[in-house]
Amino acid sequence: QVQLVESGGGLVRAGGSLRLSCAASGGSFTTSAMGWFRQTPGKEREFVATINWSGTSTYYGDSAKGRFTLSRDNAKNTVYLQMNSLKPEDTAVYYCAAGGQSTTDFVQRTSHAWGQGTQVTVSS
Repeated sequence: QVQLVESGGGLVRAGGSLRLSCAASGGSFTTSAMGWFRQTPGKEREFVATINWSGTSTYYGDSAKGRFTLSRDNAKNTVYLQMNSLKPEDTAVYYCAAGGQSTTDFVQRTSHAWGQGTQVTVSS
């Protein structure tokens, strides 16, 4: 199974930007859909975005549309989540995940491989 390691989280002011990275090893990264979820204490994990195995299709959750961009570099086994115009409500632990091949597969499946998470804090 693929192992995932996130990086790039931190503290940023509202309106600022961050880029999260997720490096994969083992498994079958280049044939896997990838994506991000986020979670705040006491709430369920929320879908953020997904990208298909080839990088030709993306799908975003409502909170990410128009502000976040997901991309992947299969040569580097890495996915990137560019987050712009950040808001305090974007504060959460962001988790990288892998599963399926298409964006539809990724969203519909109930099992993913997970990273350990990276904290994003947006101050007002």
